[in-house]
Amino acid sequence: MLASPNQACEAQRMQFDIAIIGGGPGGSSAAISAARAGLRVVLFEKASYGRDKVCGDGLTPRAIGALNDLNIDHSAAHRIDGLRMIAGKKQRELLWPATDRFPHHGAVWPRQKFDNYLLDVAIESGADVRFNSEALPVIEDDVVVGVEVNGEVLRSSLVVLATGAQGAAAKMLGAVRDPDETFGLAIRAYAPTPRHAERHLEACLSLRDEHGTPVPGYGWMFPAGDGTVNIGVGALSTMKGFKKLNLNTLLDQYASIVREPWSLGDYVEKPRAWRLPMSCVRRHGPGWVAIGDAAGFVNPMNGEGIDYALESGALAVKCFIDNPATATSSYDTQVGERFDAFLRTGRRFSFIIGHPWLLRPGLRLSVGTQAAADITLAVMGNLIDSTTPGAAGKVMRLADNALRIADPLLRRTRAKA
Repeated sequence: MLASPNQACEAQRMQFDIAIIGGGPGGSSAAISAARAGLRVVLFEKASYGRDKVCGDGLTPRAIGALNDLNIDHSAAHRIDGLRMIAGKKQRELLWPATDRFPHHGAVWPRQKFDNYLLDVAIESGADVRFNSEALPVIEDDVVVGVEVNGEVLRSSLVVLATGAQGAAAKMLGAVRDPDETFGLAIRAYAPTPRHAERHLEACLSLRDEHGTPVPGYGWMFPAGDGTVNIGVGALSTMKGFKKLNLNTLLDQYASIVREPWSLGDYVEKPRAWRLPMSCVRRHGPGWVAIGDAAGFVNPMNGEGIDYALESGALAVKCFIDNPATATSSYDTQVGERFDAFLRTGRRFSFIIGHPWLLRPGLRLSVGTQAAADITLAVMGNLIDSTTPGAAGKVMRLADNALRIADPLLRRTRAKA
């Protein structure tokens, strides 16, 4: 069928099929997927090439699976075979489970190297990647029709918001954190250690602040295989006294605990902190979708979101390829079916563990038996969603139903921040 004059004119006005704001893993995943499909795609990264993104640097088996789906070589990353969980005096060292859906290993890949590698792949795949370029959405009659960069308007059929923690572009679209929901704060540093080549992550679940109050969060040691370990701590906003929490003090306390067993040296650089968005008021609209952290896709139980970013970036492009006219609504439906139940359960559970008297027995239970530890491992590895079979999936679905009923009470009785 021949295009009408109006359709032909509109096609000429569209300079790109997809414009992506943000050059993290989610943005790169979308750019790679779009470029390999032959779409005209441009990605805008506000920082210069080689920028570092503060992060724990851990890649779950789910993230490795997403990289495999993109045919991304991850041999440069330090392979991780499992997780060592510590709760008080209890310790369990487990291997990542072998499943039909995900590989049985993860990795540690410092974000500066990881992000830049993905951007290189995007460029090699044919994406137009522009650095030092802060893009903002262009809105006409409530429809996003492209982006504006340095005073220049570039039109596109779809804009993908991949800005990580929500900024100016997100505020323009209403893709902001729900103020009534949980969020997280974390801090990390790098330190030399002779144990840098270990193939287990270590997570200390029984974290306490300087007053001895249990912290809903965890301390981590993620060996990078390059002579250093990524050491960090994270906490949820539902904890008692959260507003007074000093992350630097919490990190130093944790470092004093692990310094001897890890033969830890001094920090290589000053510790850096960041905020973890765990909700989003609006993640799609006419002409645009939000992916990854910009959509609030962060597991409240571990602060991890790289795997969700990779998956949601690729899914957004798939929906556009399937049908550009319904791409945004189709994306919202499909990504919701995949992630919402688990992340919603995690947010609600965070209100429970914000109470110290509930957190303490919860920690003992989480690693108390092999069955409980297996479920905790699946949660920490982002291996659970609405389609997960077996005990872990069943527990998640039961918890989702139970916590939905209890949700109003959980919010009314949350610990005072």
